[in-house]
Amino acid sequence: MIESQLIDREYRLEDQIELIQRGDEHLRNDIIKAYQPFIAKCVSEVCKRYIQKQNDEFSVGMIAFNEAIEMYSREKGSSFLAFAQVIIKRKVIDYIRKEQRQYMYPALNMHEEDELEESPLQISEAKKIFQLEEESWNRKQEIIELSEQLKKFKISFKELTEISPKHQDARESAVYAAKQLINDPNLKEYVLRKKRVPIKDLLKVVSVSKKTLERNRKYILAVFIILTGDYLYLREYLKGVDL
Repeated sequence: MIESQLIDREYRLEDQIELIQRGDEHLRNDIIKAYQPFIAKCVSEVCKRYIQKQNDEFSVGMIAFNEAIEMYSREKGSSFLAFAQVIIKRKVIDYIRKEQRQYMYPALNMHEEDELEESPLQISEAKKIFQLEEESWNRKQEIIELSEQLKKFKISFKELTEISPKHQDARESAVYAAKQLINDPNLKEYVLRKKRVPIKDLLKVVSVSKKTLERNRKYILAVFIILTGDYLYLREYLKGVDL
């Protein structure tokens, strides 16, 4: 969760990285501080043990994260966090090899590599477990981030779960309305600035009743936040409504 008020949540993380690459050092420090839990998680996955800030490996991870900021290019297609994870893990592996420490990490132990090569099923299952853990952690982080964003719109996460439309057609209408807010620059700017749905203007571009828009306005705002932010996993919940 990004803690500093200097970081504008209306910008995608990749946009913030570009600002840093252009020389915004204050934003760099804020981003690095905010993503320390992410860095620690990446390092811990390599070392196969809990990593704290005072550990040397964590320092290596911090340096690698900073290097990833400098090296990242969104033109290559991957998200910044996916790219940073690769850089962090490579740097930590290199550090461990250089220090000749014996951690239980397959890529560092030739004997274990040989055993794993003889057991493709084990490799496959390990990858599945890793992926599930990774997705679970990322989903939790997105929920935390979304909760913070919702507060700006005076919506609680608990309230969102209670007001979400129960019927598929109602959800589809709400998502469609949110997409129109995003597609229209003026409407989008209004929502970002006023933190509310411009019902009157939205009625001009959607074939949804005023009553429906007003009833689902908080859900529409939540969908708007998800679609305009870095919510890869939460977007999965909206896939069934024609994104």
